[in-house]
Amino acid sequence: MIKTYKKPGKLKKGDTVAIVSPSWGGPSVFPYIYENGLKVLQEWGLKIKEFPTARMDAAFTRANPQVRAKDINDAFADPEVKAVFASIGGDDSVRILPFLDKQLVAENPKILMGCSDTSTLHVFLNLQGVTSLYGPSIMAGFSQMESLPASFKSHVHEMLFEPTDCYDYRPYGTYCDGYPDWACKESVGKVNPMKFDDGWHWLQGAGAVQGELFGGCMEVLEMMKATDFWPPRDFWKNKIFFLETSEEKPSIQFIDHALRNYGMLGVYDKISGFIFSRAMDYSDEEKEELEARIISVVAKEFGKPHLPIVANFDVGHTDPQLVLPLGVKTEIDCAAKQIRLVESWLK
Repeated sequence: MIKTYKKPGKLKKGDTVAIVSPSWGGPSVFPYIYENGLKVLQEWGLKIKEFPTARMDAAFTRANPQVRAKDINDAFADPEVKAVFASIGGDDSVRILPFLDKQLVAENPKILMGCSDTSTLHVFLNLQGVTSLYGPSIMAGFSQMESLPASFKSHVHEMLFEPTDCYDYRPYGTYCDGYPDWACKESVGKVNPMKFDDGWHWLQGAGAVQGELFGGCMEVLEMMKATDFWPPRDFWKNKIFFLETSEEKPSIQFIDHALRNYGMLGVYDKISGFIFSRAMDYSDEEKEELEARIISVVAKEFGKPHLPIVANFDVGHTDPQLVLPLGVKTEIDCAAKQIRLVESWLK
């Protein structure tokens, strides 16, 4: 179990950031979506260093996980690089994990930003004792910032450039499920219609609990279970655990089975609180059924009716999303209906 996490330094104007494609080679397929996302980093005064996989042919990157892993190792070894940004997610970054250098990453803590399939890298860094930022990728999030509420752009900037000793999260109040067809160049920077959001759903729990934040994309984490890169049982003690679902819209039955598996691993016996995302492309009725299923598994099947559980949280595949720093002490206050970071997430 990690005793003390290493925190990367905050970004400042003029810093160099690495762009890599640890999963799908999306920039080679939709370069205009990718380049639009880079504009935000440039606007913030950051220097961009594209590593070989950044624009590499998608078929080649798919066939060569070692090449993708080399970019990750090289980015963390590069003294010029202050942060590593994923171009986009995918579905097979788990294949690069055997080729990553644990010692190199542990000795060179840097900001890692990405979500979805980048969950594998977040878990990898966390197990090496390095904090990371679960947030937007270049193509999915950064590229659409100008079409989303201004509070999203300012929030991401704060998380990268302006760490504080305490940070209160707040729901955005609106959201969208995905983007128009990227095959149409007219869709650059656009999002699907915005919808009203009624905020976080406080399913159970009382009082306030604290723990180190940890989690990721549910489907991706399922691919990691039982591998050498999955956290040991004692890792879960006092964690604030979050899960989010992908654009593939996993069925409620799939989520039910995954949640039951965490119960069998003893996770609910050890964590301090549980956060579940606003599930992408779920109807209101499906969200209600999902939340009932969460309660059924955690509270009834595994006897944890007092474990704080918050659902419909702004993280992951719906936009705008909140940036969650893994390994950072977090508080869920059920009475005040507040979720906050209670320590600085960067140096």
